[in-house]
Amino acid sequence: MFELTVEIALLLVAAGFAAGFVDAIAGGGGLITVPVLMLVGMPPAQALATNKVQGAFGAATAAVSYAARGQVDLKSQWKSALLAGLGGLAGAGLVSHLPTDALRVVLPVILIGIAVFFALKPGLNDLDRIRRMGAGLFAATVVPLIGFYDGLVGPGAGSFYMMAFVTLAGYGVLKATAHTKLLNLFSNLGGLAMFAMVGQPLWLVGIMMGGAQIIGAAIGARLALRIGSRLIKPLLVVTSTLLALRLIWQLI
Repeated sequence: MFELTVEIALLLVAAGFAAGFVDAIAGGGGLITVPVLMLVGMPPAQALATNKVQGAFGAATAAVSYAARGQVDLKSQWKSALLAGLGGLAGAGLVSHLPTDALRVVLPVILIGIAVFFALKPGLNDLDRIRRMGAGLFAATVVPLIGFYDGLVGPGAGSFYMMAFVTLAGYGVLKATAHTKLLNLFSNLGGLAMFAMVGQPLWLVGIMMGGAQIIGAAIGARLALRIGSRLIKPLLVVTSTLLALRLIWQLI
């Protein structure tokens, strides 16, 4: 049974700050917040819904920070953002109707593969490279697919956006991170819109954690903008590996 005490509030605020910092750089903030929300007594569905509330604050802060430094052209990305949001809305709406057990078995393998790719692939830096998929096709297929996954399952969506931007869109690591935060924000908002109707998020808790997310995300984005791929790559490898290990632990 969840009861908000001073001690629990401080724990949730600390989790929100840490998640905002990590998520702004490499994604995977849910690794921190979802277990903490469940640890303090929230049922799983309510924890996921509340996590969407607080996560939106951090993603918005990171997206604005990157856009302000010219890493994202919002005018050219609004269609992709809208498609990510619609994907998140559809995914969250089908949570109780689609089997996700098989996906949870395959997901750790995919995440470890992403970690190995960013750890060992030579030449991954902040410079753009050859685009393997047209912008229109990428926005119409890859973006809503990952957005759908974000609404349906959630963990690892940031890593999938990153991988897609680097390997298919040809973005450098810093630019890929910036665009990931924008699309993550909108797929998160799409999922939140659906969870708000069916998942009963605790808005006060989500907003409280969201305030800490803003501070953590602002600091994380500033560091990423200053250091670039030298910070983003190792943190992405670590968060993807930890998320894979956590998912494996849940399956055992």
